[in-house]
Amino acid sequence: MTSPTPAGGTPSSDPATPETSSGQPVTERTTRSGPGKVLVAVYGVFALAACSRAAVQLITRFDEAPLAYLLSALAGVIYVIATIMLARGTRTSRRVATVAIVVELVGVLTIGTFSVLDPAAFPRATVWSAYGSGYGYVPLVLPILGLWWLYATRPGRPARS
Repeated sequence: MTSPTPAGGTPSSDPATPETSSGQPVTERTTRSGPGKVLVAVYGVFALAACSRAAVQLITRFDEAPLAYLLSALAGVIYVIATIMLARGTRTSRRVATVAIVVELVGVLTIGTFSVLDPAAFPRATVWSAYGSGYGYVPLVLPILGLWWLYATRPGRPARS
């Protein structure tokens, strides 16, 4: 025996469960669910660490290495934006998080490369110097994980079986 079909001739589906065009259920994961909670926490820790360190350096030793300290402050601001946007998880915040994390990745790769090729240009380390070696290379891995998580939790993604 088959289930009844509506007047249109197709079986009814639960309107509360969105589906993709192929009929697969859509995942309900957001950027702040599951492993996303850990990612948001790590971004939060880095936001606090980078902003605090940069603030102290800018206030007490700005003349020693202004570029390095300003870059650390910029990194901190980017971490703050990424933290808040990943925690929100809305469509707009996902876009802002993507831009912030791409800027972060470009910054880590650019500053990391310049600091390795010309160490004299960075007399004091930044968060991104030597690809974040002073922080266990987490600054290099974090944006890769962040972009992967944004991709893995994108809206309309079919659920895994």
